[in-house]
Amino acid sequence: MSSAEASTRERVPRRAAVAGLVGSTIEWYDFYLYATAAALVFGPLFFSDVDPAAGVLASFATYAAGFGARPIGAVVSGHLGDRIGRRTVLVASLLLMGLATTAIGLLPTYASVGILAPILLVVMRLLQGLAVGAEWGGAVLMSVEHAESSERGTSINTAGGKRRGLFGSFPQIGSSAGMLLASGVFAVVRGSMDQETFLAWGWRIPFLLSIVLVGVGLAIRLTLPDPKVFTDARDRGELSKRPVLDVLRTERRNVFLTIGMRIAQNSLYVLATTFALTYLTQTGTGASPNAGLTAVIVASAIGLFSTPLWAILSDRVGRKPVYLGGAIGSAAFFGVFFLLLDTGSTVLIVLAMVVLVNVFHDAMYGPQAAWYSELFSTKVRYSGASLGYQFGSVVAGFAPLIATALLLAGDGRPWLIWVFFLVLSAVTITATVLAPETHRATITGDAGAKVDA
Repeated sequence: MSSAEASTRERVPRRAAVAGLVGSTIEWYDFYLYATAAALVFGPLFFSDVDPAAGVLASFATYAAGFGARPIGAVVSGHLGDRIGRRTVLVASLLLMGLATTAIGLLPTYASVGILAPILLVVMRLLQGLAVGAEWGGAVLMSVEHAESSERGTSINTAGGKRRGLFGSFPQIGSSAGMLLASGVFAVVRGSMDQETFLAWGWRIPFLLSIVLVGVGLAIRLTLPDPKVFTDARDRGELSKRPVLDVLRTERRNVFLTIGMRIAQNSLYVLATTFALTYLTQTGTGASPNAGLTAVIVASAIGLFSTPLWAILSDRVGRKPVYLGGAIGSAAFFGVFFLLLDTGSTVLIVLAMVVLVNVFHDAMYGPQAAWYSELFSTKVRYSGASLGYQFGSVVAGFAPLIATALLLAGDGRPWLIWVFFLVLSAVTITATVLAPETHRATITGDAGAKVDA
């Protein structure tokens, strides 16, 4: 291989990783922006005809609608991504997300149009869910498959996926970056005006900013080609005509394992970064009004570094031990998390968030993109990884709603919520133990990841 070819092979994966980071940051900014608004402002704005507690429940119900739509997005995008290419689907998902989020910033409230307001809000949330259902699979495959292509045929990377965990973590970093951006913009706008002005029109500003970010994301994504792993399979005529059906027929076990591994990880993140905000403001902890947002912002900032570090560790020691450590640790620490929230101390609240999110959650989230990608063959990889990831996310969408109901059932104490999370953790731990180790495998074959001889 010439030095020019080697240089090109290095540049494309790096560009793919950066594009995955930027694009997923924008998509998650939009998705998490809704989560923050659902916890703090959508109740009085779109459900003002009910008491505050019921308004929070209704707001979280619309939040859950987006998670319900994500599997549909996974099915559609999986089929298209495995048939026509990763990049085309990614561009479409970014456009859909940006337009839906911008439209939320233009919606009339309940005071203006009555019941039509929450109906329109739900429609926009469903569109967001469809978009994010398409986003993740394409973003991680662009990074992981480009990393695999760069390593094939080089003398220093003959072991297969020495950097797939690292490159695959870049779209995962987008989750933390998106949450950081959404929480930061929301906090700045909220802090720059009084509450009355913020509820009147200030809350719209973060949503309207989405259209600008989408333009940036499109400019980057349109410059990337599809990965060579995919185009080679297409040129050989190996692509599936019915990838969703084929993955459920031939690689069904790995679909169910990825769903199981995803359940507790995603629910943990949603409960920590969304439900905890409501818990702090409505349970009399004595915490400052911005304590929750501050904790989320700090954890999101640390996540920019902790996510790839856990991914790099999984490249060295394996996906399973890293992931399993995060699953077991989060189950054990979850009850302590609420004890620290109950102190009302901003320092302890931030500490609780950092330990739960950056130590235990990110130990699962960092290796996840590479591991899910490695579990499926090229011809059905978009479908398989997306189905596992998005169907595993459905429970998380309802987690704040369930947690709110359990909090009421527990007379304002969070122990039933911990029991709920322990059940989810048992599913994830079991699935992780049963999943095959793949970090030293190649992903270019037609039957899933294979360990090099």
